[in-house]
Amino acid sequence: MSVGTLSIHQNTYQQLITKFEPEYGIMWYYMDPKPRPCFTMELLKDIRKCQHFIEQINRTESPNGGDCPIRYGVLASKFPGVYSFGGDLELFLKLIKDKDEAGLREYARACIDVVFPNHTMCLDFPITTLSLVKGDALGGGFESALSSNLIIAEKSARFGLPEVLFNLFPGMGAYNLLARRLGPKKAEQIVLSGNMYSAAELHDMGVVDVLAEDGEGEKVLYEFIARHSRKRNTYQSFHKVRQSFAPITYEELMGVALIWVEAALRLGAKDFRIMERLLKAQGRISNGLSVVGGMRGEGYA
Repeated sequence: MSVGTLSIHQNTYQQLITKFEPEYGIMWYYMDPKPRPCFTMELLKDIRKCQHFIEQINRTESPNGGDCPIRYGVLASKFPGVYSFGGDLELFLKLIKDKDEAGLREYARACIDVVFPNHTMCLDFPITTLSLVKGDALGGGFESALSSNLIIAEKSARFGLPEVLFNLFPGMGAYNLLARRLGPKKAEQIVLSGNMYSAAELHDMGVVDVLAEDGEGEKVLYEFIARHSRKRNTYQSFHKVRQSFAPITYEELMGVALIWVEAALRLGAKDFRIMERLLKAQGRISNGLSVVGGMRGEGYA
């Protein structure tokens, strides 16, 4: 395994587009799921495959943990106006209506198998993970951004956890990750409110690390990495200190995900109708409606 195999490996994904920039040490992975910008099982498998590949490259090229070839992993979206709608509502509805506990557990585990390494890659390889958020990050989309070491968001980006609207809660790490940034009480307020938050609001709270003008997300990210690289040893060490102060474990996240499975199986007909309306709104947006216009009246806007 070597960096030279990166161009070959880029063609092995179904719903992920990767790009490696050796001069910056950046591996970009753009989410490109179909038919909607959400976390399909195929996308989750692609992201985990990419994470494995990054781990293998860095172990091979820098077995002693020195200057790894891939120093930054950036998660972004190919869909205009949407970072991610989060969980696959169409799949959720089918599995819940069928009382398919095993299927829900499989999906939950696939999510945690992506969220946990994205949060902890900085400890072992070492890689700084970033989410570049342009557009709406909802539910699991917000959770995936929170799992990165750093969040860069354009000003028009919006974040929300709408699960409470259909009598559920975000079960893939939202509370645990937010509580470590904001404290338990504020995290609870955000999770249970169902409200949308602007990137500027979350930047003021300390959730979004870097705020960019619209259309300048990539420019700001490169500028940030240029500054970060000059003191990378300091920042990498600090990531480890922060994790040691408030460690997140795989078992912790998986335990929450299994509570989510139990809660999902208790949903009823009224909850299904709300989920179906949200799924239709996502479909309209995926077919070209504006994000705000498509979600208004559906509980998002």
